[in-house]
Amino acid sequence: MAHTVLGSVSLGYQLLWSQLRQLRGVQLFVGMDDTRIVDAHHLLSALDELWSEQGPTLLLSIQSDRLLGDMLDNAPTDSPWIEVHESQLRDPAMAQRVHQAHQRGLKLIWRGEPGQRPNTALAPCFLRNVVSLTAEEALAGLRVSLRKQNGADPTQTSRVTSPVLAGHVYESVASRALVEHCLDEQGAWAVAGWPMEEVLLGYRHRRIQPGHRAVVHLIEAIDADDSVEHIERLLSEEPILAYRFLRYANSAGLGLRTEIESIRHGLLVLGFSLLRCWLLEQLPHATSDMNLQPVRTAMVVRARLMETLLEAGEGDDLRREIYLCGLLSQMDLMLGEPLNAALARVPLSERITSAILGLTGPYMPCLDVATALESPHTDATRELCDTHQMNIEEVNRALLRTLSTARQHPAKGLLLV
Repeated sequence: MAHTVLGSVSLGYQLLWSQLRQLRGVQLFVGMDDTRIVDAHHLLSALDELWSEQGPTLLLSIQSDRLLGDMLDNAPTDSPWIEVHESQLRDPAMAQRVHQAHQRGLKLIWRGEPGQRPNTALAPCFLRNVVSLTAEEALAGLRVSLRKQNGADPTQTSRVTSPVLAGHVYESVASRALVEHCLDEQGAWAVAGWPMEEVLLGYRHRRIQPGHRAVVHLIEAIDADDSVEHIERLLSEEPILAYRFLRYANSAGLGLRTEIESIRHGLLVLGFSLLRCWLLEQLPHATSDMNLQPVRTAMVVRARLMETLLEAGEGDDLRREIYLCGLLSQMDLMLGEPLNAALARVPLSERITSAILGLTGPYMPCLDVATALESPHTDATRELCDTHQMNIEEVNRALLRTLSTARQHPAKGLLLV
């Protein structure tokens, strides 16, 4: 049964970010057709089969009251975190199930609408709260943050308290300043989602540079004589650096007689010595802005998912190509210019450009579905799978494998300053 239950649900996801701007958890939205029967045991078995022990914390947001009730009644204590929405607690039977599940040792997470908080009777049942601030609460938090940054008298700032509390998860955080208040000043456990466009808006008058840590990690890998595969993977995990490398490999100054359409091809043609020199040129300009890291990671997760969605048996070259398609699909946000202009500067296969710019071609279904999965609207994912004749079970398996192995690779620090 564990291999069929994933064909009866439709999934979506949202990433949870820690104070270090690293992936701390994954909120997995689980939707299902009410005409289908899915039980908690089989779903948990399928998740256990595919979720790595080293994977991020998994939070299940189950959109079916029937399945949620089954989870609360029967899930073992080592199950993933289980979310219960405030609206579901209006049912006295569900509230009783929550109380009993807490007594059994399940890790339960409360979630509500903007401004809501769990009632005092059930609050002790929840390990954490997923809180959405109202506009007034967000403004109050920003005022407290501004007073702290301006060095206001502590006796005056103590009279004004922030609605952001330590240990909770905050979602729909709309600005960089509010993210920093939640994570850096108030000790929130995580932020759900990331204000990507608002963070990148701060770079509208300057170029976004590659991450300092990523450049350092690559130089360390070259110095350690790591494999081509390892260095290719590291370079592919830094979107701006990967894009610039393709431009560099095809620059007139190098005088190559053939176009470089992939990172792998570029590494084999240029060699590590030339790559190392180029990386050292990038290092002085590299950025240490941690708020860009969730943007990069989200782009890499989409690319990995597209690579995993590619049918088994396809060659490595096609896998690299579809990964690059996913990685470049949001490059306009990083570069602050239209996608057609950005992609015109590097030689890419017709399969990549047709998927990203023309929404056609063999890679378009994978890009379409991978983008839809970045959302709680799970019905849309199922409809797209039907439209593109993609097997929903295989899509769900690809998503879980991708998310469970989404982890970062910190540099050793030998070159850090």
